[in-house]
Amino acid sequence: MRKVCVSLLAGVFLAFTGSSLLAADDTKETDRVQNAGQVMTEILNVPDDIPQDILNKAYCVVVLPSVLKAAFIVGASYGRGVMTCRSGPKFDGLWGAPTMMALEGGSVGFQIGGEATDFVLLLMSDRSAKGILTSKVKLGADASAAAGPKGRTASAATDATMRAEILSYSRARGAFAGVSLEGSTLRPDNDANTKLYGKEVNAEAIVLKGAVKAPPSAKLLLRTLDHKSPHRKA
Repeated sequence: MRKVCVSLLAGVFLAFTGSSLLAADDTKETDRVQNAGQVMTEILNVPDDIPQDILNKAYCVVVLPSVLKAAFIVGASYGRGVMTCRSGPKFDGLWGAPTMMALEGGSVGFQIGGEATDFVLLLMSDRSAKGILTSKVKLGADASAAAGPKGRTASAATDATMRAEILSYSRARGAFAGVSLEGSTLRPDNDANTKLYGKEVNAEAIVLKGAVKAPPSAKLLLRTLDHKSPHRKA
């Protein structure tokens, strides 16, 4: 009887501590999703932001908040963030549950300043969206990339920019501008997805199969994008 009681107590303890550890484990991911929503909201409310017609054509948006230059030249060498795509088989519905992403290497570390920099990438084709959901994609090689135009319209954008599959922007010290990320790679961060959603789930299942519901931390990000660009326009 005593052994049974001890076993039951041990089981209760493990269940409690396990759930506590899981809750603590997703703190960084939850914060990152919330920060991505704040970054997107602030960027879309500045006078010279992402052109509306460009945003309306985007299939997915990647937001990497507070990337530090040191992260690209010391140790882990990548920045982390989130990606959300329009729902539906044709990527034309409201914005869906986010998947965690990682931006690696290239010359990024020399392009950004010593302070924290926010990056926003727009995926302008279903090819680039599906490619990034399933594997590591090198910008400029596996998918054409260009610095994104800014302003209320894209009338000043070059033909090369308009043909690019991925458009990228940066914000540092309050300055918002298009930035070239060619040579960098973007990949799903499925370990972070597991922490965020509390179970093993990959980027493809999250975005293309609707395997999970958006977490509460994504409320601001999705609400902002749904308000600014609820449906994709060809």
